[in-house]
Amino acid sequence: MIILVDGAAGVIAGPAIGYGAHLWLARQRAAQQERLAEARVHAELAPAADLLAATLASGAGPREAAEVVGRSLDGTVAERLRQVAAELRLGGEPAVVWPRLAALPGAGGLARCMERAGISGVPAVEPVARIAAELRAEHGRAAAARARRAGVLVTLPLSACFLPAFLALGVAPVLIGLAGGLLGRH
Repeated sequence: MIILVDGAAGVIAGPAIGYGAHLWLARQRAAQQERLAEARVHAELAPAADLLAATLASGAGPREAAEVVGRSLDGTVAERLRQVAAELRLGGEPAVVWPRLAALPGAGGLARCMERAGISGVPAVEPVARIAAELRAEHGRAAAARARRAGVLVTLPLSACFLPAFLALGVAPVLIGLAGGLLGRH
């Protein structure tokens, strides 16, 4: 659909609509970037939680575990773990420092568990291992949902190709034959 606006209204409407489209596209790109960043964080959380559980099981404390895992991995979660470990090493309070990890999407439970372990000294191996298993399961469910969605999206182009061919080669000859038979009898 094309709309043409003539005269002064067109001179005003053209740039206004163009600017509106530019803003809309900029918001769409920003939202897409945010979704991609969130997906990367979710993908990084499960391996980081697994490594935290393994490090805690080896006898390290929450600060040492965060430091080791932060140095072992790359990405947003590893960077945040390095920051948390550095602040704890400098004397930061666990109740103040660990919520910085919780600010990442999906990392709240892991951060609370590590915070409790840092404050009370309670072993965090079991809860962190459970959180890691939950994160892996959630990541697997999300991957399966994306695969199902991709399967559905793939059928659209196929139906656009095969449906006309089916109609032209399968249904049309039958209808033409029926119509010829009906018209020939009159």
